[in-house]
Amino acid sequence: MIAGNKGEWSEIYALFKLLGDKQLFTGDADLNKVEEIFYPIIKIIRNESGGNFEYQLDGDLVIINGGVETLRIPVITFSQQAVKLLAKIKGSTGSFSIPEVEAFMTSINCQSLKAKATSKTDIRIVIHDQRINQNAELGFSIKSQLGGEATLLNAGKTTNFIYKIENFNPTPTQIKTINEIETRSKIKDRIEEINNLGGNLNYVTLENDIFKNNLVLIDSLLPNILSEILKSFFTSNLSTIQHLSDNVNAVNPLKYDNQFAHTFYEYKIKRFLTDVALGMMPSKVWTGIYDATGGYLVVKENGEILCYHIYNRNQFEDYLFVNTKLETASSTRHEFGKVYQQNGEFYFKLNLQIRFK
Repeated sequence: MIAGNKGEWSEIYALFKLLGDKQLFTGDADLNKVEEIFYPIIKIIRNESGGNFEYQLDGDLVIINGGVETLRIPVITFSQQAVKLLAKIKGSTGSFSIPEVEAFMTSINCQSLKAKATSKTDIRIVIHDQRINQNAELGFSIKSQLGGEATLLNAGKTTNFIYKIENFNPTPTQIKTINEIETRSKIKDRIEEINNLGGNLNYVTLENDIFKNNLVLIDSLLPNILSEILKSFFTSNLSTIQHLSDNVNAVNPLKYDNQFAHTFYEYKIKRFLTDVALGMMPSKVWTGIYDATGGYLVVKENGEILCYHIYNRNQFEDYLFVNTKLETASSTRHEFGKVYQQNGEFYFKLNLQIRFK
């Protein structure tokens, strides 16, 4: 019996739906289909425990080849299965099984919900690029709106930013009082209390040197920019990447030359989001080589699948920029949000976590 959550079942839905549609449509920043930009699908490749299985489109047939056995199944069967599966996903909660879909999966050599992957690639698709008249095999990461909000950057101690508290000379009692604030917005309220006592948070470094160097590789001032965005998130009512970037751009804490209205902050944040989306992880040395070589497939709530392709880089960046937000992770688990003392100085950590809206 195969069981999985809505996000995991969405991978199978994407396989069925794309084979039924026979083409990939792109989307704009607001998740609307761009009718004039699409890619005919030649085949889809899934890495199963038994090896690679290819689902090749040949007219109205899907030819399934696992190196030995070849099956031929009408395209319409995949469309019908996609409709059934979508209804089941929408009507289920938690972890669930769908025996009738599992029977069909078994018949087409599809043995697991998640294709075996060590990277950010969930599905590999060979498309025909009409502009250059060539076929290209691309890896896509699947993000589903059918379940909970997907995470772009997972929180961890690796994503903690360290701030020195300047102009701050509290008593041990005051520190204890700050650290014991347990309101719903406790991190924000603790910072407010620090400010009330005259303290200012000034970015020093990141807790993890690999993540810090990954950011510096993308842009030498990216750690400073993200530290300002993070501080803005925890000291205001702003949460979306777009609003936070606009706010930091207006304040211009890094004192960029704005006389020609260059969008310094937005440009660098988009570079960062794209690298995170396509392979950069905080705890691994980032070389700039993308895992998900195609981009993202977004499974919308209505079942439509849109492709955000790095061929159309501006659309892909705009989608990430418009559809992401910061979120407060567990301060206990990731050990941030408390005043602490080191070598006679006071410090405070804030944590970076990014989710889709």
